[in-house]
Amino acid sequence: MYIVIAGAGLIGGELSRELIDNKHDVIVIDHDKGVCDRLYAETGVVALCGSVAQIDVLKEAKLEKADVAVAATGSDADNLTFAILAKSLGVPQIVVRMRNPAYEKAYRVSGANTVVHVTDLMVSQMITEIEKPRVRRITSIGGGRADIYVVIVPKNARSSGKTVKDIAESQEFPSECVFVAVFNPEKEEFSIPRGNQVIDEGDELFLISTAGDIKQAADYLTAVRTAR
Repeated sequence: MYIVIAGAGLIGGELSRELIDNKHDVIVIDHDKGVCDRLYAETGVVALCGSVAQIDVLKEAKLEKADVAVAATGSDADNLTFAILAKSLGVPQIVVRMRNPAYEKAYRVSGANTVVHVTDLMVSQMITEIEKPRVRRITSIGGGRADIYVVIVPKNARSSGKTVKDIAESQEFPSECVFVAVFNPEKEEFSIPRGNQVIDEGDELFLISTAGDIKQAADYLTAVRTAR
């Protein structure tokens, strides 16, 4: 994916490193030339010096071609402006970092798909939001040691037709990841799963998992059957 990140600070910088390691094309925008130069020297990422609130800078970064735009500056005002401009340029997925909860409604109105609170902000959470749109984090539990996620089973998923027991016992599925509920929106059925419950296409699976395990779990649950 082509990803444009606004802000090359602690969050934006670490996020760009992770995304580059995961083989994505990344460009970072920041007003501080020294920060841009340092990030480029450390990672090789394209770091553009300029304001994330100026349309000409965003066009120089080819934001209109981005698959994902990430607003990760330390300023809610700048992040909000960036989100609005990204939406106006047709970016399909917009992830924003929010410091002040008073901005949340404005972020939603701006067209942001995901708003990550700074109080529970983790780079791994933003990676999840960027790379796994079929995965949604609901809340933290156990003092932040784990989270509850929702994973949507896609059409032709290999996990469709398998039981919860089959999935949980698979070597490809993380052993510490636990099923807590299943919701089928088509049938409007909500259940607490037992081992013999069969997973269907379209099911919304509620899982307890660490941020480190959810990607592996989601990869398994959303993998589709290959055509023969």
